[in-house]
Amino acid sequence: MEVCCINPLTDPRWRHFVESHPDASIFHTAEWLEALRRTYGYEPIAYAATCTAGHIKSGIPFCRVNSLLTGRRLVSLPFSDHCQPLAGSKEELIPLLEAARHDAERERLKYVEIRPLILDEASVLQTRTGLRQSRHALVHKIDLRRSEEELLKSFHKDCVRRKITRTGREQLRYEEGTSEELLAEFYRLQLLTRRRHQLPPQPLAWFRNLVDCLGEKLRIRIVFEGNTGIAGMITLSFKKIIMDKYSASDPQFNSLGGVVAILWRTLQDSMNAGLHEFDFGRSDYSTPGLITFKDHWGAARCHVSYFRYPAPAGPSSHQSRLAAAGKRFLAIVPDSMFVALGGLLYRHAG
Repeated sequence: MEVCCINPLTDPRWRHFVESHPDASIFHTAEWLEALRRTYGYEPIAYAATCTAGHIKSGIPFCRVNSLLTGRRLVSLPFSDHCQPLAGSKEELIPLLEAARHDAERERLKYVEIRPLILDEASVLQTRTGLRQSRHALVHKIDLRRSEEELLKSFHKDCVRRKITRTGREQLRYEEGTSEELLAEFYRLQLLTRRRHQLPPQPLAWFRNLVDCLGEKLRIRIVFEGNTGIAGMITLSFKKIIMDKYSASDPQFNSLGGVVAILWRTLQDSMNAGLHEFDFGRSDYSTPGLITFKDHWGAARCHVSYFRYPAPAGPSSHQSRLAAAGKRFLAIVPDSMFVALGGLLYRHAG
């Protein structure tokens, strides 16, 4: 095997490799990488091991993030809940990571980071490559390969099943697609949600580029009460997996159960389309309410660890105070500044 660095946007071998690899996700695709490039200026690259015929046998996509604020680094991948290295064994994986680490050291990058969904023999990886665990999170998944009745039985009786019954009596309207009108309604809900969580919103250009690049792999789903959107979701589909990548809602309509309605409709449609799995996406351990909400849907937990070289230093008390002050500031700034801050900061946060 020969390890080389390729451009996954222009090398046709990468697209074929991702389409044929059983562990590949939407985040490995050239379409997702192109959206990152268009929005944030990141340079996508992939370390690939090729056989004598030139075919890719294993690979890991990265983005070069160049920021004057947060440093130059190599990340697999920015704004991606997880990105499994596409290697069948540690013998295939280690040369790819060693090549990435060597380039990072040569170019004096701040660090190399990978975000595997599953990583066997992590201790061997850390010993051989110097990568260390830097962050922990959860990913929740629902198996859709069963009957609707079986799926319903797996939900929490009071927190989900009764709410599904109740939403069926509400006069709610469901729409999905990729139109500019649906995107505008989702973004309005997203601003409300990010404000509530005291987090800067992603730039609208990011969502527009996702719509443009991913095409039919992306759907915007909105539940309306009358003409007012009360809950929204952006799902990404690849092969037999559908993912809840972004969700948003208007809290003043919580009693109508819009979030439950949109999730249940998405699960039903996914089962009818023959999909195998619903990925709820990543949840940080600092969000216990979100974790419990996903548990109530009968989703199985998968523990995810990110790895970084060199090992990261823990946050200082000064950084923690700055983060707290930033959240308080985000809670009070006007909408125009709130949106502008997201557009300014996200390219440095990947």
